[in-house]
Amino acid sequence: MTEETAEPERVGKPESIVRRRIRKFRRIKRGYWSFLLITAAYVLSFSLPYLMNGTAFLVRFKGEYYVPAFRVYQASTFGQQAFGEADYRALKRQFDAEDNGNWVLLPPYPFGPNESLLDLPGTPPHPPSWEHPFGTDDRGRDVLVRLAYGFNISLTFAVLVLLIGDGVGIVVGAVLGYVAGKVDLIGQRVIEIWSSLPFLYTIIIVSSIVVPVYVPGRMQVLQPSFWLLIAILSAFEWMGITYYVRGEFYREKARDYVGAAIVTGVSGPAIMFRHILPNALTPVISFAPFTIVANIGSLVALDFLGFGLPAPTPSWGELIGQGMENLTKWWLVFFPLGVLFATLLLVVFIGEAVREAFDPKEYSRLR
Repeated sequence: MTEETAEPERVGKPESIVRRRIRKFRRIKRGYWSFLLITAAYVLSFSLPYLMNGTAFLVRFKGEYYVPAFRVYQASTFGQQAFGEADYRALKRQFDAEDNGNWVLLPPYPFGPNESLLDLPGTPPHPPSWEHPFGTDDRGRDVLVRLAYGFNISLTFAVLVLLIGDGVGIVVGAVLGYVAGKVDLIGQRVIEIWSSLPFLYTIIIVSSIVVPVYVPGRMQVLQPSFWLLIAILSAFEWMGITYYVRGEFYREKARDYVGAAIVTGVSGPAIMFRHILPNALTPVISFAPFTIVANIGSLVALDFLGFGLPAPTPSWGELIGQGMENLTKWWLVFFPLGVLFATLLLVVFIGEAVREAFDPKEYSRLR
């Protein structure tokens, strides 16, 4: 009789804190589904030039093929009695009526974000219809298209300001918290002085210096460009996260692993950014969704006041401003505010889920 030897039970590898946090985040359905929805919508928004545009993909005319998506064709190229670029919607109606083998392939929603639809009856803004579900603005541009393009611009703007501003804030907070002493004292005073500068006035001053336009008898100031506006907001964005990173570094540098790294001769920057920083990112990640909400709100407010992105950039704030000037045109008030509310609500749901998932008291109890 052979003796059976029992194999010792293997002890599984402990689940990492990152996996615990991700699992906790996925369990919070409201935030998790909001994250999937916002991410899918944002990724899809980069294909808007192929989904919502007045320019045709492909045109077949007299046996030849033209690709307007990559080249501008004059109206005379297709026999239209007009100047400038061809009107592909009118060309499609003409070819469909003639039925002689010519055709036009248009995007699913054949209207551009900056295209004034002057062929509509009446004067703009036009109310919602089957052809234009959200109506048009005071320049005859389709509101649905401008809201869709504005979603991409707003979210891209908010994310870029977050990355740049928080990147600077992390570096500054890490240096202040790790070096401490006089560097921390002087740095805190500089941050306090810089944070006391009025945000709106700074944008007006910078715009007047960087992008002035001189006209006879006076100087007219244009709105800053997309990247200039990002730079201005990033210059104010970094200060808030600095305090949290500084506090985390003060706490973490007293840990044993930091002392061991110093004894073994690890350089200061390596200790800061390779050892301490990964353990100090909890407040950065937790506040990131709420920072995106604040950045979107800042852009909308600046566009509403006329100091945001230059025309004719699709902008939620500019549409809301039109709604305020045309209160009887309900679609200019309801749809822009509704899209803004829905977007900010979803991002707040994500922020609440991330904050709960990254709460040390929460993930430390997970099994």
